[in-house]
Amino acid sequence: MTTTATPPPRTGLLVVQPVKRRHCAECRGGPLSLLVLEEGAPRCLDCADLGQLVFLPRGDTALTRRSREGSALSAVVVRFNRRRGRYERQGVLVEEAALARAEERCLADAEARRRRRARDARRRAAEDVRFTEAFAEEIRRLFPGCPDDRAYVIAGHASVRGSGRVGRGAAGRALSEGAVTSAIRAAVRHTDTPYDQLLMSGVPRHEARRRIAPAVETTLAGWRAGEDRGEGRGEGEAKRG
Repeated sequence: MTTTATPPPRTGLLVVQPVKRRHCAECRGGPLSLLVLEEGAPRCLDCADLGQLVFLPRGDTALTRRSREGSALSAVVVRFNRRRGRYERQGVLVEEAALARAEERCLADAEARRRRRARDARRRAAEDVRFTEAFAEEIRRLFPGCPDDRAYVIAGHASVRGSGRVGRGAAGRALSEGAVTSAIRAAVRHTDTPYDQLLMSGVPRHEARRRIAPAVETTLAGWRAGEDRGEGRGEGEAKRG
């Protein structure tokens, strides 16, 4: 009869998920999905007086810890990894009532975490609104000719959380003139010039930027001088006004 590699010694009860088909040396039942080695011989959980326990797979640290804390009898389940040449933990066996109590506690915690995430999301949203407004106000200060609605759109785009855009960098958060100007220049480049069409037609990025640079600088110069402030209206309506 083939033997099972002996798991490493440890405190507490140890149960093995066998790699090969094994039968209980006492009741001859099997093949066994879980077994206990007693003096080198496999025993099924019933014969090892562990049949009342239920298996909890690894993965949820809090659930495992609470289940073991609440279970008078428990065991660690391991399986031999042939490639690595060692036993690896697969989960635990615990009393069913202890597992149920632990699940209830974890569910309560999950609800608390959900509420905390919701509060954090509302707080971050409020912070983002305040930052976008501050960014837009700085745009209007540096470029008084920029229409108000356009300033807010540019600020919102540049300051999206997690976007990596200029508004989320250190300079952007500090509302530096360089960061604000970079955001304005990028917005004008994509919205007010044929830059995107040039890229789509195969023009290299640096060449496309060179071609549209005069138009961008003309718009920025006008906005700096306070010209063409549309106050949220279309360009034609602004000029008529």
